[in-house]
Amino acid sequence: MKLFVGIDVSSLDLRVRVINCDGDTLDKFTVSNNLNGATHLRDKIITLAEKLSCTNIQIGMESTSVYSWHPSMFLNEDEALRKLNAKVYTINAKLVNKFKEAYADMEKTDDIDALIIADRLRFGRLPFTVIMQEQYIALQRLTRMRYRLVHNLTKEKQHFLQNLFLKCNAFTSEVDSSAFGNAMMDLFLEKYSLDEISAMDVADLANYLKDKGKNRFPDPEGVAKCIQKAARSSYRLSKCIEDSVDIVLATSIETIRSLNNHIKQLNKAIERVLDGIPNTLQTIPGIGPVFCAGILAEVGDISRFKDQAALAKYAGLSWTKHQSGKFVADETKLIRSGNRYLRYYLVEAANSVMRYEPEFKAYYQKKYREVPKHQHKRALVLTARKLVRLVDTLLRNDQIYSPRRKVNS
Repeated sequence: MKLFVGIDVSSLDLRVRVINCDGDTLDKFTVSNNLNGATHLRDKIITLAEKLSCTNIQIGMESTSVYSWHPSMFLNEDEALRKLNAKVYTINAKLVNKFKEAYADMEKTDDIDALIIADRLRFGRLPFTVIMQEQYIALQRLTRMRYRLVHNLTKEKQHFLQNLFLKCNAFTSEVDSSAFGNAMMDLFLEKYSLDEISAMDVADLANYLKDKGKNRFPDPEGVAKCIQKAARSSYRLSKCIEDSVDIVLATSIETIRSLNNHIKQLNKAIERVLDGIPNTLQTIPGIGPVFCAGILAEVGDISRFKDQAALAKYAGLSWTKHQSGKFVADETKLIRSGNRYLRYYLVEAANSVMRYEPEFKAYYQKKYREVPKHQHKRALVLTARKLVRLVDTLLRNDQIYSPRRKVNS
C-alpha cells in the first residue's frame, strides 16, 4: 500500500490531499504553514499510514521560493516519517502545470492543485528528490546571494558607463584602462569639470593616478595624456546637467564599491562553509573555492542524478530536439527550464578552466570556429556542457582530476 500526499503551499497555509494507488482521495485538509501546522500534518499522515499499513509514503509540493522550504525540510528530516519510508519531493512548478494540461476543463483552486501534485507523485518518473543536506543549503544561501550581487554589479557598471558617456563621451575610446579602477573612480568622485581636467599639469595628473592606483599603472603619464585628450575632444555639458551627472556618477561609484566589498565578504564566508564539505572539484585547474561552491551548492549529493545527462538537463545545459521524418534541424535552442544558478557557475567555471587546461581550451577553440554567429557564447556553453561530464565523474567517483596525457606516436 502506498500513500501519495500532495501539498499546495502558500505563505499562510498548506492545502493537503492524500490519495492511494488508484487515485482515490483518502483525506484532504488544510493546516497553517508554521511549525504547529506541519506537526499536525505529520501526525495525520502517520495515523493514516499506520491505519492502512502503508509501506511507502511519497510527499510532494511545488518548489515555491521560500514558502515550501520549511515544510519540506521539516517533513524530510522527521524521524517518524523516515521509519515509514517516506520521501519528500519539491517539484518544479512547470512539471506540475504541464501535467495538469492532461486534465480537461479542471478548475484552478488550491485544493485542486494539491490533488494534481498528489497525482503527479502517483504517476511516478520523478528523477530525484531535491531536498539537500543542511551544509549544502547553507552554502546555497551564500552562492545565490553572490549571484544576485554580481548581476547587480554588472547592471550598475552599465549604468555608470552610460552616464560617463554623457560627461566625457570620448573616454572609452581614448583611454586604454579600466573605468572601474580605484584611480579612475577617485578621479570621477572629485567632480572635476572637463575643462579642469584638460588644464591640469600632466605630471600632477600622472602622480595623482600613480598614488590612487598604488603604482599599478605601467605608464601613468601616458594614461594621463589619454585622459586629457579625451576631456578636450568630448562634448561640453551645461553646468546644470553636468552637476546632475556628477552626482549620479558619484552615486554609481559608491554603489559599485559597496557591491564589490559585499562580494568579497561573501567569498570569504563561502570558503569557510566549503571547508566543511569534502570534494575534489578544486583539483580541476581554474576552479577555485567560489566556482566550486556554486556548483556544489546546487548539485548537492550527486547520487540524486541518474547520470551526467540528467545533471546537464538540471542545469539547463541541454538542447531541444527538432526532428520530423528524415529531417533533423541543424540549429536547436537550449531548453528554457533548468537551474539558472548552476548554469551560471558552470559557465563561469568553464570560462576559467579553458584558460588553464589545454584540452578544454582546444575544445572551446574548435567550437568557436564551427559557426559564424554567436561564436563565443555558443563555444562557452558547449565547453560548460563538457565540464558537466567531468564534474559528474569526479563527484560520483570521489576522485581527483587527472589531465589526459598525449601519447607520442
